[in-house]
Amino acid sequence: MASTDDQHGQLGGIMKFGLAFASSIGIEQAQAFDICRTAEAAGFESLWGGEHVIMPSTIDSSYPYTADGKIPAEPETPIPDPLIWLAFAAAAAPTLRLGTCILIVPQRNPLVLAKELATLDRVSGGRVELGLGVGWMKEEFDALGIPWERRGARNDEYIAAMRALWAGPHAEFHGEFVDFAPVTCSPRPIQESIPILVGGDSDVAIRRAVRMADGYFPGEGDTERLRALIARVRQGAEDAGRDPESIEINAMFGAHMKDPVAGVEIMSELGVGRVMVPAFFFGGASGMERLARFGETAITPGS
Repeated sequence: MASTDDQHGQLGGIMKFGLAFASSIGIEQAQAFDICRTAEAAGFESLWGGEHVIMPSTIDSSYPYTADGKIPAEPETPIPDPLIWLAFAAAAAPTLRLGTCILIVPQRNPLVLAKELATLDRVSGGRVELGLGVGWMKEEFDALGIPWERRGARNDEYIAAMRALWAGPHAEFHGEFVDFAPVTCSPRPIQESIPILVGGDSDVAIRRAVRMADGYFPGEGDTERLRALIARVRQGAEDAGRDPESIEINAMFGAHMKDPVAGVEIMSELGVGRVMVPAFFFGGASGMERLARFGETAITPGS
């Protein structure tokens, strides 16, 4: 099987493949083990877990990635805690990177989250990526007792505080939402700093990606919509004096599942660094067989 670094040289560029929302189809121990090992054997580069702590019975908030504003999930749709699931995946698939798509950072205590992410990075050998968003579901914030207002500013300050804790001992931080005298959070990540991906399609999300992120993760959409979002990120980076190539584009692949080889070519032409393949396509009794076939067709064709 071809290595990740060799993938799709024949299609004009290196392409990484992430299995998005893998945690939601691998809930039980045997299922989780199978999806991790099958994805690894199929040539995926990374596994990703999504997050909602709870699913309110009534949701009036508009989901930003569907035409009708409804989230494509039911109250009983399983959404495991991504960090705990990824700790399992770290052992089950020891070569794959581990990411969140996405973690709702304003809902979490930043000192506890810094410890959790650093611990996961340590036990996995430095394989963690933090995909984040500020949240769209007010009802979830209300249930958690966390202010909905100014969640974007809270998110940004939490990231700054976590980076301070990861940078070294005796860190201190004094902000509006986080304030602590010198403390040490140990262990710290193996990576110099855990890579951060910002999700979302709004102007605010794009500015956040340009300002603080290593990668950008837009929502699902057609090719022209994705092209426009990528152009906005690159223009924003240039305007900020940042190299646009320093922001890796991570793009959802669901719209291309009927013809994945052609989809990979389109993504490569757009400059996407990692395609995020929704794991929901591989649910059910024959799911792992279909996942393996996807690898043979789209990830390592001709190997």
